[in-house]
Parts: sequence; structure tokens; C-alpha cells
Amino acid sequence: MYKSEKIILASASPRRKEILERNGVKFEIFVPKGEEKNIVGEKYSETLVNDCAVEKAKSVGANATIVSCDTVVVNDGIIIGKPKDREDAISILRSLSGKTHIVASSVCVMKGEEIKVAHEITKVTFRELREKEIEDYIDRCNPLDKAGSYGIQDEGFNFAVKVDGNLDNVIGFPMNSFKKIIKI
Repeated sequence: MYKSEKIILASASPRRKEILERNGVKFEIFVPKGEEKNIVGEKYSETLVNDCAVEKAKSVGANATIVSCDTVVVNDGIIIGKPKDREDAISILRSLSGKTHIVASSVCVMKGEEIKVAHEITKVTFRELREKEIEDYIDRCNPLDKAGSYGIQDEGFNFAVKVDGNLDNVIGFPMNSFKKIIKI
């Protein structure tokens, strides 16, 4: 559908860039201007995440195929964002310890008035975490730019004992859903 057209990724995320490059997608980056809608602390819904992805795409306003994505971590039905600081990161990882949470992403592909959105969920189970290993991880990897206070792809990350679904979704871009939309 969009294979030969100019694609713009509406994101500053190095993880999204890396996933698309690894999959051979040719694109340019345009970082959306303006404030991103804050949904941290909200009750999770697919519609809420879809709407955030669509808003990002619409903010670009370019004459091209625009790809945007919103990824959230959800614990006990509530959306967790990026930590405010080190102490918040520790608190978030404590709350995920020994539990299963979800990572939900909505990817939007927009060309003119045509908008297609897909939503993907991956379940991630963490083992019980010790306080020292939480602090060591935060000091070593500085995950303050990551929802849920972790990067599953980080070197030495071993908190997850089970991932049920697409790992790329957890890293930050639901490649499987994107491929279905653009029919690669």
C-alpha cells in the first residue's frame, strides 16, 4: 500500500528508529511539535492510546505517509509513564516486581485524510526483584526516558521471566501491527 511512498516517522524515539531500520523501512524523522497528551495515571483503554497515536500523526501536517506510535505500560489497569526521577523509577519497578503487566502500543499510519490504526498488547512478567538490583539497574541504565522505568533490550536486563507477545512492542514499536497496516 505505502511501500514506494515517502514515510515520515513522527517520533524522536531511538528505539522506534532502530526497529524500523532493522526491518528495512525507509523513512525520515519529524519530531512532533507541542505537548504530548499526558495519560499517566489514567485507566487504560485501547481508545485512549489510539487517540494519542493519531494526535501525533496529525501534528506533523506533511504531505507524505506519516507513521506515529504511542506505547504505554499498564499495571493493575492504570497507565504508568516515564519516571520523574530516580526515586520514581525505583517505585515503579517495585510495583512491577513479581507481577504481570502489559505493554500496549497503538501505531497510526496516516496519508491525507486516510487514517489506519492498529493496537497491540504484550504481557510481561517480572520475577521478584530485590531493592539492590533495582537500584543497580537504574544507576547502570538510567531508564528515565522509558515508560515503566525499564528497557527490556538493555544490556544485562533480566527482570522479565516471561514475554507473551511481540518483543518489539515492548521495546517501543509494534512492527507486526505496522506491517499489517501497510501490507508489507
